[in-house]
Amino acid sequence: MATATTPASTSVQAPSGGSFLLEERQPAEIFTPENFSDEQRQIAETTAQFAVNEVLPAAEDIEAKHFDVTRGLLKKAGDLGLMAVDIPEAYGGLAMDKVTSAIIADRMSVLASFTVAFSAHVGIGTLPIVWYGTEAQKDRYLPKLATGEWIAAYALSEASSGSDAMNIRARAVLSEDGKHYILNGEKMWITNAGFADLFTVFAKIMDPNDSDPKNAKFSAFLIERNTHGLTVGAEEHKLGIRGSSTCPLILSDCKVPVENLLGEAGKGHHIAFNILNIGRFKLGAACVGGARTSLANGIKYAKERKAFGKSISDFGLIQQKIADSTARIFVGESMAYRTVGMIDAALAAIPENQAHNAREIQKRIEEYAVECSILKVWGSEMLDAVVDHVVQIYAGYGYVEEYPAERAYRDSRINRIFEGTNEINRLIITGFLLKRAMTGQLPLLPAIQQIMNEVMSPSAPNFDEAADDALAREAGILASARKVALFTAGAASQKYMNALADQQEVMADLADIIMEVYALESAILRARKSRTQFHALATQYYAAHAMDVMEAAARRVIAAVAEGDMLRTQLAILRRLLKHEPANVVEAGRSLARLAIEAGRYPE
Repeated sequence: MATATTPASTSVQAPSGGSFLLEERQPAEIFTPENFSDEQRQIAETTAQFAVNEVLPAAEDIEAKHFDVTRGLLKKAGDLGLMAVDIPEAYGGLAMDKVTSAIIADRMSVLASFTVAFSAHVGIGTLPIVWYGTEAQKDRYLPKLATGEWIAAYALSEASSGSDAMNIRARAVLSEDGKHYILNGEKMWITNAGFADLFTVFAKIMDPNDSDPKNAKFSAFLIERNTHGLTVGAEEHKLGIRGSSTCPLILSDCKVPVENLLGEAGKGHHIAFNILNIGRFKLGAACVGGARTSLANGIKYAKERKAFGKSISDFGLIQQKIADSTARIFVGESMAYRTVGMIDAALAAIPENQAHNAREIQKRIEEYAVECSILKVWGSEMLDAVVDHVVQIYAGYGYVEEYPAERAYRDSRINRIFEGTNEINRLIITGFLLKRAMTGQLPLLPAIQQIMNEVMSPSAPNFDEAADDALAREAGILASARKVALFTAGAASQKYMNALADQQEVMADLADIIMEVYALESAILRARKSRTQFHALATQYYAAHAMDVMEAAARRVIAAVAEGDMLRTQLAILRRLLKHEPANVVEAGRSLARLAIEAGRYPE
């Protein structure tokens, strides 16, 4: 593979993160799959062929935990350059853009057990060294990781600190001669642990003369597999992704050379948290790929299965499942590549003399932390919905192991836990936006105040704003959705003030409204940009679902923050904001399903 250039067209913008709540975008301003370069399409095809021709035929061995097979496939992926996309050229990598990285994550996702091994290696396993490694560390490790000669793993979680990462108990003490850190502790649920050669391990550096845990320095270390004092525990036997390796790590007086400290002592939290934004947008892309694969299996079975004298793909309620799956995949795909396109545009704007500055790169990516969390939450729940539909299409066979629906159903569940649970990410979505508002980085507070003044006015305007085109209804829903998001956020802020962050249920409902605004806008912009029947149908179909989600969440928020006359007033405002003429989703769904059934898969 050659090094790709920045994929986003010159018109693609890098707006402020979270600004989708306040600003309207134009179709030309976003990146979509229709903007893929010829090189990116070739990489997508190469990845897809590798996944179908190499990974799927080995599924039985992979699921049986034959890790020599998994490692062999990872090495083949390395030979194709698929492991080197995010690694600088100076260390044997290809230094490609993030869209290309997302494309590979998407197209690789045909068998979750292998996808997990691949993603853990190229993402959380490799990127900490790319961003934080010394020259010596990069020279030693990155060329081996780029080719798949070595496999990487990331060890942060512990039995008592999953989402609460800063509460780890693993400890590191500098040896008396100053040449080693001595690590003790245990890590849990470490992907690739059974066969990884290199681990990024987090521990708190303690001064032997200071027992106060507040003075411990949260830090990261690079530990090779054969290091004295490092023991890999037994494989976990899991509900899903059974063919991936998941083991604990035991650190017992583990001697790590001081030169293997990764980054600065006490700055390990930067590594832990910044890596997650990349992991989240890649997981969102991988969920799209997994859903696309699962839908293709469901359509194939539906076309072949006969009941009452005809194919079950002719039945309305089967078509409804196919339509819903297709629409959700379209929306997820639109959000994923819109987000990664913004990230690439932001990275392209870095001054040339700072182009390789890891902190500057991380800052540009962190700008879209809200959008990355949205991709993770929305994408994982979209995939759950799709695999559930496919199990139902298979009916009894969907519950049998020899059919792909059963495995996909089990495999999907972990995605709501990976990369920070969906609960944590919902709090990040709302909390990060409020934080940016309080610091003046996002003019959210004036917008909330304006909408509160408008809706509480006796002559409040009609918010049914719609553009004059085929998606006028959906544009009107989006305009109202933005106002619902601001209105409910304002009502909650007035009730709880600075204590809003402690109201997790309300924060989560606000996140659901915010996510649907981003999802619906991404779909509308892409459909208007492409002007295809498929995209218009998918947008129309999804908009009805988005409205249902927003209405339910908004009513819960209002009921939680108001009572009596104020409750009745705010519910009346909410009804006015949500008022719209419903689309004929039955007919739209039938048309959408026919397109997918004729294509035999998600229609691209």
